[in-house]
Amino acid sequence: MISADRMAQVDANAAALGVPRKQLMESSGNAVAREVRAVADPGARVAVVAGRGNNGGDAFVAVRFLGEYDTSVHLLGRAETIATDIARENWDALRRGEYDVEAVGDSRDFDLPDCDVVVDAMLGTGVTGALREPEATVAERINEADATVVSVDVPSGVNADTGEVPDAEATAVEADRVVTFHDAKPGLDSLDAEVTVADIGIPAAAERLVGPGDLLPVRSGTKAEDARTYVVGGGPYTGAPALAAQAALRTGADLSFVAAPDPVAPQIQGYAEDLIVQSYDGDHLSPEQVPDLVDTAESYDDVVVLGPGLGNADETLEAANRFLAEFSGRAVVDADALPVVPEVETDATLVCTPNRKELAKMGGPEVESADALRDHADEIEAFAEELGHVVLAKASDDIVTDGERTRVSTAGTPGMTVGGTGDTLAGTTAGLLATHDPFQSACMAAYANGRAAELLDHERHDGLLASDLLDALPRALWGDDDE
Repeated sequence: MISADRMAQVDANAAALGVPRKQLMESSGNAVAREVRAVADPGARVAVVAGRGNNGGDAFVAVRFLGEYDTSVHLLGRAETIATDIARENWDALRRGEYDVEAVGDSRDFDLPDCDVVVDAMLGTGVTGALREPEATVAERINEADATVVSVDVPSGVNADTGEVPDAEATAVEADRVVTFHDAKPGLDSLDAEVTVADIGIPAAAERLVGPGDLLPVRSGTKAEDARTYVVGGGPYTGAPALAAQAALRTGADLSFVAAPDPVAPQIQGYAEDLIVQSYDGDHLSPEQVPDLVDTAESYDDVVVLGPGLGNADETLEAANRFLAEFSGRAVVDADALPVVPEVETDATLVCTPNRKELAKMGGPEVESADALRDHADEIEAFAEELGHVVLAKASDDIVTDGERTRVSTAGTPGMTVGGTGDTLAGTTAGLLATHDPFQSACMAAYANGRAAELLDHERHDGLLASDLLDALPRALWGDDDE
């Protein structure tokens, strides 16, 4: 099963892997044509009712494979408003090939011809909500016709994820058969229709590998209010918390705070004027500071990054344990704080970002080299399931798993072995965790962090610095990756 949203992501990932949507449309159209042949003999009359998106484009392709049938194509809307280039190309191919085509500007002018089969290609899985005009009226006429109805991907007006019509008063196409692509959609099981799942050539890697399709909008609609990160780090090291906090700002956070010991707070502040550094007594994190830190984080609904530069003093590890035990919000746990995660009971939502050595210290699988991490993906998934948190294990290929789903990010360059790229990854994850679920955030962060390095590779090569990634992260995350 695959949801409508995930299907759109997989389509985009397939294109990035070298299987463009135009090629997939050709395969989809061929599958629709096969479904028509299964219900009608050559010479039968087939009316194709198409929308202006790629669902309609699939049907335009099908017509070219139905030369032995008496076909007519009815486009709902003006041809110049067809939404995608590939759908428009296939419409133009029908028009130039002198097929029987018409554009319907007004549903009152639509007259469904007497036919044996109706192909419903008005709306696909990406459209939800009650049908509007002209689709609503056309759906009624399709349902009234004495013809076999074949829907493309999902009956128009039906939610592909739930199988429901959004409004009891609304109309939806009542399909006899549905041909859907790549994998079944959850809502199709509830329909009184025969469902065919057609393999259209999407590689398995489009689902397994994190790609550009996984890059969801950082903010949907209006700007998110007060998306804040709170980096609890620093002591022995100062660069790590500064890198994490700046990466969070580059990837969606409105404000980025750093809580650090008094002696190093001025140094951390000196890295960037955009950071807000709050100091506490002592030269390292200790248990007595934890209540105030937790109170601050929870008062402002901050996404916490716990670990960068903390050090591994016994008191510090005790403090990290106490912080997670008392905190109930969202947190990215990195570096020195990672070993306490398996032993602590917490209500917090965690994303853990270990390298292979830190993974082993947490009780996960022992991996012999960075290049071998991917070979242990199943073991890491089992570990995440036992842990109860999302794990983003970082190496040459990053493994992202919540214990049920596992993805691999191959984005990145050899130059990323330089120190600090794990800190930018932790900050990037936190910046995204403000507006996305933990698994999505980890997938997006792994890809964006690696892609940022790729964008810089032509000028940095093995001279990459972690701080270089900060400027490239927005381009990587928002897909503006022209080199």
